[in-house]
Amino acid sequence: MRLIIIILIAVLSIGSIVISLGFLTSQEYIDVPEITDQYEKLDLYKNELEKINQQNQKILNNLEDQIKNSNDVHMDQINDEIEVIKRVIEENKAELEQVITKLSQMESDP
Repeated sequence: MRLIIIILIAVLSIGSIVISLGFLTSQEYIDVPEITDQYEKLDLYKNELEKINQQNQKILNNLEDQIKNSNDVHMDQINDEIEVIKRVIEENKAELEQVITKLSQMESDP
């Protein structure tokens, strides 16, 4: 179960990073319809990042609850999983802030 959670988080993180790098490194001149389309895609991406962040936060809360309600001898492994999830959440938050900043720049420069 824990391995599946870690794998899912890793896949989501890597996918998010690849997608954001694609958006953020694209610096070509684009005409207005493409900018609108890019804005909509970036907005959708922002919404997806927010959903991922909320899901990761729920996973983190569940793991913390498991620790509080458990007398498991494998606490170190659970704590390691919590640290991984916390890092993923922080990376997603930073990426989300970049996307929001880019969206606001696109919105203010029509």
